Amino acid sequence: MVPGVSVFGQGYGTAKGGSPKARVASYKVCWPPVNGDECFDADILAAFDMAIHDGVDVLSLSLGGSASNFFNDSVAIGSFHAAKKGIVVVCSAGNSGPNEATVENLAPWYITVGASTMDREFPSYVVLGNNLTLKGESLSATRLAYKLYPIIKATDAKLTSATNEDAVLCQNGTLDPNKVKGKIVLCLRGINARVDKGQQALQAGAVGMVLANDIITGNEIIADPHVLPASHINFSDGLKVFNYVNSSKAPVAYIAYPTTKLHTKPAPFMAAFSSKGPNTMVPEILKPDITAPGVSVIAAYTEAEGPTNQVFDYRRIKFNSISGTSMSCPHISGIAGLLKAVYPSWSPAAIKSAIMTTATTLDNEAEPLLNASFIQATPFSYGAGHVQPNKAMDPGLVYDATMNDYFNVLCALGYNETEKSIFSNATYYCHKNFSLLNLNYPSITVPNLSGSVTVKRTLKNVGAPATYIVHVQNPDGITVSVKPSILEFKHVGEEKRFEVKLKANKGKVTKSYVFGKMTWSDGKHYVKSPLVVKGI
Repeated sequence: MVPGVSVFGQGYGTAKGGSPKARVASYKVCWPPVNGDECFDADILAAFDMAIHDGVDVLSLSLGGSASNFFNDSVAIGSFHAAKKGIVVVCSAGNSGPNEATVENLAPWYITVGASTMDREFPSYVVLGNNLTLKGESLSATRLAYKLYPIIKATDAKLTSATNEDAVLCQNGTLDPNKVKGKIVLCLRGINARVDKGQQALQAGAVGMVLANDIITGNEIIADPHVLPASHINFSDGLKVFNYVNSSKAPVAYIAYPTTKLHTKPAPFMAAFSSKGPNTMVPEILKPDITAPGVSVIAAYTEAEGPTNQVFDYRRIKFNSISGTSMSCPHISGIAGLLKAVYPSWSPAAIKSAIMTTATTLDNEAEPLLNASFIQATPFSYGAGHVQPNKAMDPGLVYDATMNDYFNVLCALGYNETEKSIFSNATYYCHKNFSLLNLNYPSITVPNLSGSVTVKRTLKNVGAPATYIVHVQNPDGITVSVKPSILEFKHVGEEKRFEVKLKANKGKVTKSYVFGKMTWSDGKHYVKSPLVVKGI
């Protein structure tokens, strides 16, 4: 436990690791860029080899690259070898959202993690000259004197050599110091780093910055340790500021010093940057698998560089607030560590299943999880849902899988002997009629439903003897039937098979994805699986 943690006084409290008392070994795989590349396959595979040799229990990978065939993917190859040794591998989904089919780390033998918010904010209010007060967020360390300052749009403050497209984003070298000095600059989010926009404003002589979201980033506002007084506001509030500046002869504003606010609603909701499914390599496997806190996460930070991670920042702090799936991934890794401590005999697949089937798809207002535009999110954003660590400790049932099952996936993908040998030199025999739909995965995805299809799954009892009954929420236009619909487990470790039939209702099936849910319950445990279906 580390008492007295904060970022410039905000978020003050005691910090605790995800798996307290765990020992952490870190393996460096990314280096200063060479021809634009910084994380080479050879280094990633060497680190996997070293970690396996060292006997780690959990591997947390806050890195990823564009989707590629698994035999060309160092994370997929290394993690397969790790999983063979019983190591739980956890990967980031990527920060290329909110566009669809952007998710990275797509293999079924590790856990892929999206990013969502938590119920803590760092409000920094923007007060306009027309008495409108808008709530933004910030972790700026400096504060403005309490008075109104002139506010100017970046496009009105641009150098003649700069384009409007670059200036609106407060890109490097676009702002005219003669027009900016002593004013608050209004910048639009996008392209360059949020903290870099503030640096550009500061260098040009601005006293503050209001950073407004574009339509894509919606309501996702992030508290950054800006180098000047700044506030990051959402899209609709951004429109209000632009309208005020456009319609006023002498627009003025004030940016209040940030505070810490807990128990905010709605929370969690999906981060706009969190990469989304469907899985472009294996559409039958839903990715991401889960979502976890990944916005404004306070954690220990290197003092080798400043809190904005930019060369211009000479400040040094022991703790920082960072956002990204690189922050949500270690949350799941910590939970996997706790599960591994309680259940040392569980396979990586069982641990993944416990985390997924106990997740929630509701926020703290008991409403469906939303995206950053406050529209209902789908499993392509959150996978099985937002993690609930305590519930994962007692999942009741798990969907287990072996390395042979994963090797069958390689066979089903049509990999030749040379490609398969990269994953294992042990003798695996391909199951001739193996369907990717039948991998014993905690989610069910049918990307090309024509008529009907039957999917097979097996549940293993990891709790007390109990009888489980299935409940199904049908995806739109699809009828789902499960046989048997009741499973009776008499002892720990007992396995039961069942079949899920998905049938397209005549004239009702769209060619876009639809979503449902299957839940097995004994009244105490709720073993939930997302159903993801697209007709052809």
